[in-house]
Amino acid sequence: MNPLVCDRCGERADDVTVLAGQQPPAVRCPACGHEQPFRRLPLYCVTGPSGTGKSTVARLLLETLAPRYVVVEQDVLWQAGLRDDEPDHRTFRSAWLRMAAMIHQSGRPVVLCGTVVPPEIEPLPERALFSDVAYLSLMCEPDELAARLRARPAWREWDEPRIAEMLDYSAWVSKEAASMHPPVTLLDTTDVPVERTAASVVSWLHAHEPQLDDEGRQVAV
Repeated sequence: MNPLVCDRCGERADDVTVLAGQQPPAVRCPACGHEQPFRRLPLYCVTGPSGTGKSTVARLLLETLAPRYVVVEQDVLWQAGLRDDEPDHRTFRSAWLRMAAMIHQSGRPVVLCGTVVPPEIEPLPERALFSDVAYLSLMCEPDELAARLRARPAWREWDEPRIAEMLDYSAWVSKEAASMHPPVTLLDTTDVPVERTAASVVSWLHAHEPQLDDEGRQVAV
């Protein structure tokens, strides 16, 4: 089900009204007023600068979290039509939020692995489709991060200016994580085996799972 297409009149809207306070939650069509039930689940973003281990960890999460969660890597949609030039990559982010919201209608929360921070997600209209968005950023010491990026295959084009830019971004995330809305949890991967990092991510997910009532419905949305 596409939450942005009305199942009664068929109209498509970029901005729907999310009725989060009722049970079950619903979305209201701005064209005809029709309300359709809608699963409003939390979205989990496993983020961080390039080179901190997101893709490697994601492969382990696929095995560990199935079939309870759907683990996806955001770079699979980094295609020509979605490579917008906007500073916050708004078109790309919106496409992923809509995709995740549709996956949620199957009842399985999405774990989105890719570089993203709250200022790129929270202002978007699609943010209302989720009960919560939690952010965990993998981090790495600068020298180790630079070494990892230099060791990448040539086709990934990690030259020295681009590496320097990523180091600046990593420093910014480290400095601003606690003051972002919502705050971003940091997880250092510098000298940590990938298996242990994956286990820490799983523990973080479980700590952020919503409370459910006796009928399996989310208590607070």
